[in-house]
Amino acid sequence: MIKGSTELVAIVGSPIAQVKSPENFNTWFSNNGRNLAMLPIDLHPTALDAFLGSLRGWRNLRGCVVTVPYKQAFAACLDGLSERAAALASVNVVRRESDGRLVGDNVDGAGFLGAARKHGFHPAGKRALVIGCGGVGSAIAYALGEAGAAQVTLSDPDAARAGALGELLGKAFPALAIAIEFAALEGFDLLVNASPVGMGGTGELPLPAAMLATLQPPTHVADVVTSPEITPLLQRARQHGCSIQTGPEMAFAQLGHLGAFMGVTPLEI
Repeated sequence: MIKGSTELVAIVGSPIAQVKSPENFNTWFSNNGRNLAMLPIDLHPTALDAFLGSLRGWRNLRGCVVTVPYKQAFAACLDGLSERAAALASVNVVRRESDGRLVGDNVDGAGFLGAARKHGFHPAGKRALVIGCGGVGSAIAYALGEAGAAQVTLSDPDAARAGALGELLGKAFPALAIAIEFAALEGFDLLVNASPVGMGGTGELPLPAAMLATLQPPTHVADVVTSPEITPLLQRARQHGCSIQTGPEMAFAQLGHLGAFMGVTPLEI
């Protein structure tokens, strides 16, 4: 029950009805006896500046999770950013300091790797293929660089976007090998679909079927799509004997990273 003494966190985006964070956070708060609650906020783009002003003065709001389409817009307006958020020019969590300053981080990649480690995948020295170089794909690729991956191959229909991400990664991680071409999947330790392909039961695959036929059992295959939970890509990967990681697993693994940055949960949940 929300009381006058309840401290709040929020999740901000548009649309917002599909997000899982309020359910995940509020269940954890309830189960752990915390006088905290998360509010979903469907924000109109014209209200962004006013909302940020309200955040600075909202004294019982600890912070907010940021989702599409506001990750880049928030990053440009905050009072401070983590190193990775500044590099990516994108945030997915904001903490309100006691003086009203707003500080942002991007833990998309950290949450992804948290879920991957539970499957026994450890990125140091590994070779990864990241499909989709938008916000989530960029964060995952950056996290792989932070964690000591040996090589990241980038795939995106927008060659300029893939090239820009490759340049960013090369500057941040000089020892990381960057590629944008691949002929088969045999050499990869990790394949992650960070694009929306496969969402909503369309049956689409992020790679041609002939390419997916080259998957080998040692490859860990992940998808960021949350619905359906088992995407067409993950179905194919399971048939090839690969370990698989679902979008909801990443979403749940992020909870601790998001909550810890806002100061409302431990890092490990």
